[in-house]
Amino acid sequence: MRADALPDAGTGAGQKLGPGRMVLVVGPSGAGKDTLMSALRDRLKDRPDVHFVRRAITRDCDPDAEDHETLTRTEFDRLVAGGETALFWEAHGLGYVIPKAYDACIRAGDTVIANGSRRVLQRAAEKYETAIVLVITAPVEVLAARLAARGRESRADIERRLQRANLEPQDVANLVRIENTGTIEDGVERMLSALRL
Repeated sequence: MRADALPDAGTGAGQKLGPGRMVLVVGPSGAGKDTLMSALRDRLKDRPDVHFVRRAITRDCDPDAEDHETLTRTEFDRLVAGGETALFWEAHGLGYVIPKAYDACIRAGDTVIANGSRRVLQRAAEKYETAIVLVITAPVEVLAARLAARGRESRADIERRLQRANLEPQDVANLVRIENTGTIEDGVERMLSALRL
């Protein structure tokens, strides 16, 4: 059985976790999701009721990438099988975990903000009383220019990424689309407005 098919444990049949909020930020490569999340974290650093997730991922730490806990594949499988995660998913051959400790923040009525994935949105909606999805996006030509400027990928790789960029989540409640074409401050203000923070 795929790990994504396993249930998350801890809320009981028919009972959703609250009263706090799980906020999942998703978006295509080049949309500026990580930049906006970093700026949002800075703006909210004095808010003890807002928590930014440090994910656990089955890859080694990279100083140029996201700060995260490193898991072995065995550790990932054990956490998932034991229901010891808040949320989890698999993508691009890696396993991702939002640690279970963040559920305590939601039980306390706080807001938890995580770098998420389309793969986990439905499960989040089923688990939490309030699951909010912020989709950070930009027009395809803007995404293409940003990805090309990185210099990390070939034209073919960029085209494949842009094809995925058109796959906006469907049938997801509490979804807010934020087009990131202005300044970082503009994007952060839109996120704050959407979350009423």
